[in-house]
Amino acid sequence: MIIINVGGGVCFVVQGGYCSMKLRYLLLMLIILSISSIFIGVKELSPLDLFRFNEDEIQTLYISRIPRLISIVLAGMSLSICGLIMQQLTRNKFVSPTTAGTMDWARLGVIIAIVLFSSAGIVVKILFAFVFALFGSFLFVKILDRIKFKDAIFIPLVGMMLGSVVSAISTFMAYQYNIIQNVNAWFEGNFSLVMKGRYELLFLSIPLVIIAYLFANKFTLAGMGESFSINLGLNYKRVVNIGLIIVSIISSVVILTVGTLPFLGLIIPNIVSIYRGDHLKNSLPHTAVLGAVFVLFCDIAGRLVIYPYEISVGLMVGIIGSGVFLYLLLRRKAYAS
Repeated sequence: MIIINVGGGVCFVVQGGYCSMKLRYLLLMLIILSISSIFIGVKELSPLDLFRFNEDEIQTLYISRIPRLISIVLAGMSLSICGLIMQQLTRNKFVSPTTAGTMDWARLGVIIAIVLFSSAGIVVKILFAFVFALFGSFLFVKILDRIKFKDAIFIPLVGMMLGSVVSAISTFMAYQYNIIQNVNAWFEGNFSLVMKGRYELLFLSIPLVIIAYLFANKFTLAGMGESFSINLGLNYKRVVNIGLIIVSIISSVVILTVGTLPFLGLIIPNIVSIYRGDHLKNSLPHTAVLGAVFVLFCDIAGRLVIYPYEISVGLMVGIIGSGVFLYLLLRRKAYAS
């Protein structure tokens, strides 16, 4: 066994030719980034201010900084797990809520809720987003069942084309009813507007993540194929339906609370699978923590690049995530050759 210490506090353990990342070092990175995130912002806040019990600093901490931190961690964990579930069920490493069009369907559901019920509350919006996201996920799975040429790159392209059509419909409706600016600002993926009273919806993702962990072994069996899993006594359709419901609810909650975080559910499960393999129950904790670390890093970078101004975390995740996505594509091509 060879231990390699990489900059940033991440430890890789090479054993038998395979590389693994210790969960405790990921948790340590999460704690360090979380503490750093609390004290980074336009309003200066230091650890000493907390011990002085200055009312302004305490209010900033509890109304803005802590809710923002919690929402970042929950969104990063839940979306990464969504990507892991979708990749397992579709048996394709390039499928995620972004590339399968689930996010686009959820966005369309929210826009229709706004158009039909102008004074719609958050419950109505999340119901519409969930129904449309679930319909889009089922449609994507049904399309996959009819595709005979199941190339690893071709399948996510189908999802992205479907998502582009849905996104075009959403944009047309937003222009038609003059809500395009509100919609674009809302779905951009931004934690700067997250405050106390506006992020609690994300707590719905916690029981869903627990359910995903309890069904992890069944998701792994379902990922081996319908005929194989049925022969092992698994109710394949029920397991797939549960997985898609979890993905749809989490996608709806995240898009209503913080907006779109592109490529997150794609790159994090792929990175974890490189050193943890495809057993979902073993890789799920690493996926959740690494997803939270990645989003926290992008959020802190977005706040520091043009300080005291801020770049939205959706843009930072998109820039870094697209680069990692291209690397994964080239890496696969290199292995194939």
